[in-house]
Amino acid sequence: MSSTKPICAPSRRWTRWATPAFSLGSGVVLLAASWAGGHPGAGVVMFAIMAVFAGGLVLAGRRSETVKGLLDRRDERITGIDLRATAVAGTVVILAVLVGFVVELARGHDGSPYTWLGALGGLSYLAAVVALRLRG
Repeated sequence: MSSTKPICAPSRRWTRWATPAFSLGSGVVLLAASWAGGHPGAGVVMFAIMAVFAGGLVLAGRRSETVKGLLDRRDERITGIDLRATAVAGTVVILAVLVGFVVELARGHDGSPYTWLGALGGLSYLAAVVALRLRG
């Protein structure tokens, strides 16, 4: 005998809070690192910026369908927009790392830290391509 009770997906409510929580956690890390480095005032400012950002996300998520969609990941169209925007941002960062590397070489330096950032980006890209290819 089959049940007529609908099968519910697990609650995704926690996903709405993941980005604001990560932002606050990052603020705490920045505060602690700055404090340990002897600049507690700068740490307080950085924490405040991250707290305002987290609060802004929560408030904007109540009024903006786009922000809400980015936070809870239920809307496939907004998730696709986020994926493409992330790819654009990643491309810009890769170009900045390459330009920084070339500028450092032109100055007679060894290209650090751009060498390591470029290697990390390239290796993570290759690992993701292999993992996604094997998975799908």
